[in-house]
Amino acid sequence: MSLIVRDATLEDAEDILAIYNHAAINTTAVWTDGPADLTSRRDWLSARQQAGYPVLVAMKGRDVVGFASFGDFRSFPGYRHTVENSVYVDERYRRAGIGRSLVAALIERATALNKHVMVAGIEASNTGSIGLHASLGFTEVARMPEVGCKFGRWLDLVLMQKQIASGVRP
Repeated sequence: MSLIVRDATLEDAEDILAIYNHAAINTTAVWTDGPADLTSRRDWLSARQQAGYPVLVAMKGRDVVGFASFGDFRSFPGYRHTVENSVYVDERYRRAGIGRSLVAALIERATALNKHVMVAGIEASNTGSIGLHASLGFTEVARMPEVGCKFGRWLDLVLMQKQIASGVRP
């Protein structure tokens, strides 16, 4: 069965929520202490789309097996050409190229929106995500020790970035 990456719709919010909540409850990929609710995921999806930013889903058949998006890196105007990505894959489908397809599609979208740099903030022990981003040309630019906490321990943040469009004027 082939993989299709497409724009998410509000009808995808429940599937996005399930993937997100699994990560939020069981991993350090999301630095929150509990699950989100459907209203908050719908609001997040709508806000991203209203801001002109993509929310993409990866489909295998009729199943949403991953999702990804990007948004503002920071809210100050000087950062307007920089975005930060998020990518989540259903645990049953990891290491099957889904994350790669989603991030590659995000890079295309960011380039089309005239963005200059894409940033990924990744918990330091998430070697899968670090490797995925490195394989797509992201480089580690910072390692911030103990800037977050979850599961009763301190978390380190790795910042990776990729220059995605060279002709952007500041």
